[in-house]
Amino acid sequence: MLQSLKLRFNDLPKTIPKEVLTGRRPVNLLGAEACAYDVAEALVSGGVLPEAIYNHAVKLFGREGAAELIYLTGVYCLVAVTLNGYDVKAPTAHSVTPAETTRPSEYQTLNPVTEKVEKVFPETTDAEVQAALDTAQKVHQNDWRLRPVTERAGLVAQAAFILRQQSEKFAQLMTREMGKLIDQSRYEVVLTADILEYYASHGEKFLEPKLEPEAPGVVLATEPIGVILAIEPWNFPLYQLVRVAAPQVVAGNVVIFKHAPSVPQCALAFAHLFEEVGFPTGVYTNLLCTVDQVHMLIDDFRVRAVTLTGSERAGASVAERAGRNLKKVVLELGGSDPLVVLPDADLEDALNQGVMGRMICMGQACVASKRFIVIGQERGKLFLDGMTRRMGALQAGDPADSKTSLGPLVSERALNDLLDQIEMAKANGDHVVLGGKRMNRPGWYLEPTITTDISPENPFFQQEASGPVASFYVVDTEEEAIQLANATKFGLGGAVFGADVIHA
Repeated sequence: MLQSLKLRFNDLPKTIPKEVLTGRRPVNLLGAEACAYDVAEALVSGGVLPEAIYNHAVKLFGREGAAELIYLTGVYCLVAVTLNGYDVKAPTAHSVTPAETTRPSEYQTLNPVTEKVEKVFPETTDAEVQAALDTAQKVHQNDWRLRPVTERAGLVAQAAFILRQQSEKFAQLMTREMGKLIDQSRYEVVLTADILEYYASHGEKFLEPKLEPEAPGVVLATEPIGVILAIEPWNFPLYQLVRVAAPQVVAGNVVIFKHAPSVPQCALAFAHLFEEVGFPTGVYTNLLCTVDQVHMLIDDFRVRAVTLTGSERAGASVAERAGRNLKKVVLELGGSDPLVVLPDADLEDALNQGVMGRMICMGQACVASKRFIVIGQERGKLFLDGMTRRMGALQAGDPADSKTSLGPLVSERALNDLLDQIEMAKANGDHVVLGGKRMNRPGWYLEPTITTDISPENPFFQQEASGPVASFYVVDTEEEAIQLANATKFGLGGAVFGADVIHA
């Protein structure tokens, strides 16, 4: 392929309209040949175009401009005309990919129970990021996408088997690193293995070509797209990884993960699982990236798609950058889920399920129930009393002890953010009927908290409370309940309890 591209470039004009280079004529990739990105990618990966030259061209003209220039002019013309013609010195590998730069400062993760240093890790250097991306792209092009889906699925099944064998090790690691209750950590390991097995068992069927009934003769076929960048949060350290990794690697893609800084041990352990199974280097990559390095990855043409689970702010930043680069993007952001209790609902069941839903992962889950809306004044009082008793009875302690029912938050910052939110809510008319303070013990523990009377105009109403904080409301009609449930900008999830499932 590279040889044919060289011959093709020999027949192309060796000049570039100055209007394009100076920006007076927009460079629009849609107006160029559709294969421009593929041409640029093939030239870089095949060694015809030095990566340093390509990166410098991107810096000068943007990703679209660089790809179009490569397609229109060829490698040597790009160097001679684009760089030298505008009095720009051709860069060296050192100036673009700083392999010899000083290693970034190390950062530390802390045990949320003891508040002591658990382990120290160095951040990934820019050179290591580039090397990892290069490895991932090459293993995808030359190996992984070419393997039969049954072979890819077989390795995923082996990962599930080994994970089950090492389940207690992974569960203890999760609990120690981010404070999840040990029984919840054990369940997460089982869920992670289940997801691996599911895609290993069903991947081949998912990828089968399908006939399109509404278009006779048309067949829908799937093809892997390449390198996927996944940016994941800390609250479910294994689940957040596997729900991306399992389907993508079975489909023939390769994945680069940027996990949350507070769970690097979990991230490294899961990456080691894939190494232990025998996945080729580059199919699953874990990087301890900085924010700037994430931007660099999104901008790089070798990354074909991006997914993020996290905050609104992070999602907006990634969506904007991915959109600028015309990348496929999938986002799952914050939530403020309502739980509505209808007049015919079983109150005990709603209470038990509601408190469990609020307190999963100590309330640090985007789909946790956060706003409790009960229809009927008398039933509302009963529900609030029951929720206050249940949440007030939670026993704080070491999350590694199965008797503990209240663990710490993941970090001191998470604790302080919640305390600030509670104070802001109180300053704007909210009432705290339970908790609301830091617990008087080592570790980042917050008292289980219940607030009432938060109006939609209260700034706290439009924020996500990531922790053991429940907001409570009583209304008189279903219409009021629906209006209150929908009065927030969030739309991630919700729950309705009632005797009639269809009506609910």
